[in-house]
Amino acid sequence: MKARLARLLGSDGRCLDVAIDHGIFNTPGFLGGIEDMAAAVDTIIRAAPDAVQLAPGQAGLLQDRPGRDKPALVYRVDVANVYGPNPPPELFCELIADPVEQAVAADAACVVVFVLLVPGHSDLHRQCVRNLCTVRPVCERYGMPLMVEPIAMRPDGKGGFAVDGDVATIKTLVRQSVELGADVLKADPTDDLSEYGGIIEVAGGRPLLVRGGGKASEEEIFRRTVDVMRAGASGVVYGRNIIQHENPSAITRAFMAIVHDGADADAALSILRDG
Repeated sequence: MKARLARLLGSDGRCLDVAIDHGIFNTPGFLGGIEDMAAAVDTIIRAAPDAVQLAPGQAGLLQDRPGRDKPALVYRVDVANVYGPNPPPELFCELIADPVEQAVAADAACVVVFVLLVPGHSDLHRQCVRNLCTVRPVCERYGMPLMVEPIAMRPDGKGGFAVDGDVATIKTLVRQSVELGADVLKADPTDDLSEYGGIIEVAGGRPLLVRGGGKASEEEIFRRTVDVMRAGASGVVYGRNIIQHENPSAITRAFMAIVHDGADADAALSILRDG
C-alpha cells in the first residue's frame, strides 16, 4: 500500500489529481471539454499533474500510454445518480463488479468511493457505507489505498442538489470516513475557509485532497487553493476547473505551483497568463 501511495502523493506528500471521470454520472452538463476523451486525457498527461482520476472504461487511455513518465491512476469504482438539474426521486450509489481486482489489473495507485449524505435519502447513505465496508477489506488484501469522497448535499431550490459547505456537516462526514477505513480523503471546501483547519484535524493525519466542485473564476479557484493548502490540505482534486479551461496545460502548471511550491494566487495567475 505504501508503494502505491508514494506514486499518488510523491516525495512531498502532496498531490494534484485531475478528475476526468464525469461521464460515468450520466449528466449531459458534465461532458463539456471531455467529449473526445482520448484528446482530453492526452492534454492532461502532457500537463503533468500527479494523478488522473478515471472510470474503468477510460483508464486505458492513461495506462496504455507507453513510457514511465505519466500521472498515477485514481480509479473510480462506484457510480451515483445525484448530479444534474433533475435527479430522480430514488437515488443510488452502486459499486462496479470486483472493484479492487479491476483496479489492481489496471495498475491503479488507489480506488475512490463516495460517502454521500443527502437530506431525506438515508438509504443512499446506507448504500455508500455498505460500499465502503465492502471495498475496505479487499483493499487491505491487495495493498490498494482507499480514497473516500465524503460529500454532503442539500436541495438547491431548483429541483437538484448543491454541495453543503457547512463545517460541522463536512467534519462529521470526514470523521465517519476515517472511522470506516479511509486511507486518503477527498473532501469539499467549507463555506468559510478559515474553518478548514477543523476538517484537517478530524482527518487524523490522513492525506486530505480538496474537491474543486463547480467551475469558478481563475482568481477565486487560485485563492481557494492557496487557502486550503495553507490550512493543511495535502492537495486538490479538480476536474471542470481544469478540463473546461481554455488552456488546461497552463492552469495545471499554476495549480502544481500552488500545491508543490507554495505559490500564492498572484504567482499562479502569472503562470497562467504566461501560458
